Amino acid sequence: MPLPSILYPPRADEPPPAAPDTLNDLNIDLLIASITAGKAAYDLKPFFTAPLQDEAAVTYRQQVARDLENEALLAKLKTFAEQAAAVHRYLEMSRQLDFVEHQRGWFLEAALLYCQAVRGLEKALGEATLHARGLLSFQQHLTGYTKSAAFTGLCEEAQRVKNALSEIRYCVTLQGTRFKVERYHGGTDYGEEIARVFQKFRQTEAEDYTVDLQPASGMNHVEAKILEFVARLYPEPFAALRRFHEAHADFVAPLVARFEREIQFYIAYLDFIAEFRRRGMPFCYPTVSAADKTEEVRDGFDLALAAAILHRAGAAIVYNDFALHGRERVLVVTGPNQGGKTTFARMFGQLHYLAALGLPIPARRARLHLPDRILTHFERREDVQNLRSKLEDDLLRARSLISQATDRSLIILNEIFSSTTLQDALFLSQKLMAQILEKDALAVWVTFIDELASYGEQTVSMVAQVRADDTTVRTFKIVRQPANGLAYAISLARKHGLTTEQIEERLTR
Repeated sequence: MPLPSILYPPRADEPPPAAPDTLNDLNIDLLIASITAGKAAYDLKPFFTAPLQDEAAVTYRQQVARDLENEALLAKLKTFAEQAAAVHRYLEMSRQLDFVEHQRGWFLEAALLYCQAVRGLEKALGEATLHARGLLSFQQHLTGYTKSAAFTGLCEEAQRVKNALSEIRYCVTLQGTRFKVERYHGGTDYGEEIARVFQKFRQTEAEDYTVDLQPASGMNHVEAKILEFVARLYPEPFAALRRFHEAHADFVAPLVARFEREIQFYIAYLDFIAEFRRRGMPFCYPTVSAADKTEEVRDGFDLALAAAILHRAGAAIVYNDFALHGRERVLVVTGPNQGGKTTFARMFGQLHYLAALGLPIPARRARLHLPDRILTHFERREDVQNLRSKLEDDLLRARSLISQATDRSLIILNEIFSSTTLQDALFLSQKLMAQILEKDALAVWVTFIDELASYGEQTVSMVAQVRADDTTVRTFKIVRQPANGLAYAISLARKHGLTTEQIEERLTR
């Protein structure tokens, strides 16, 4: 029977990884690096670089993430994760220590903590109100495991060995540079005697100066020799420890190991967006459809950009909306340079990508098409190694993009054909637009060519806005309206001192 997964529904195939260009162009690689920081041991990157392509699989993950919005449950799962991490540290320590009895001792501690962690996990899931199929399935399998002879036998034997070792008492007698180890035969506890004698001098409660000293994991050769002598004096408990170590060399169940890794996918992301939520930024679980190409997003934002400026004084996040209805397929974004067009395109791609991971996305509400792949074409610097011009490189990349696209694909183009003349760029862009529409793919196209915005009924014009009283100031809002090029022209004229006011001012000097 296959192990239950909280990432993939039963009989679901794991999706292929996204193209590196897509991750880089949309700044998703930066997001993944931030989300998974400090969690290298879990190897989470393969999960975050493989967006799902099936509606049912996305819903499956959304259900798990929604259950984990329960802060009490999430806190308990984090406790389990911390305990499980400590188990692995103990096991690694036991493999690296120099003395065999010491190795076995840490192995025993790892097993005891493992039993505690698994029982705590079972209790946490049992006390929570779960709705997610993935968590309910795992809970059922976990309950069966904790009642199995393998688990109960492990825990009972570990506790018996621990109890037997805890009862050992011995004395160490120092004689110069020599020592002797013998069984403890009783004696006076001088600590209690000293406390009793000095009790009569006590006047007020004394400040506690004791310090909790954490025991070192290592052992020097003298301590190791003492332990060796103790093992000779008490052979049975140490023989039981040896048998336990040999019998349970791989005590971590695959069921638990898989859950430990997969739960970190959700913990890492929910922890990452927690600060944004505390600041009032919206996140939602989008409605996704592989068949319906209707798109509606309210108050979306670029999560990678938000992460970069989150702690920057005076920085503000700009929210944007977009929609595609009926036969509409392509958002054509025009407007002044540095007006937020590329950020909008990245936001568009990020929303679809994160939705395909089954996670809450940065928007107030959203309805999105679930693509089979996200294809991007962002500007690249000329590479002298390939001996191609920028235009030739653009054409080759565009041909590759179109050859990969299907009617379920999402295409994001940013300033393509900018290295040639306006006339040639318009001609090439119209040819490429025709192929995208023939594929019936969804797309966002950031361009300086206004004519593309009115290509046909399948295109939607969106324009980067400037302030009405000062057209050189960008608002970074992208609004659905006809392209006119006016804001771009005015801002360029002002930049070069060619507006009517600037010319008249110079003439009157």
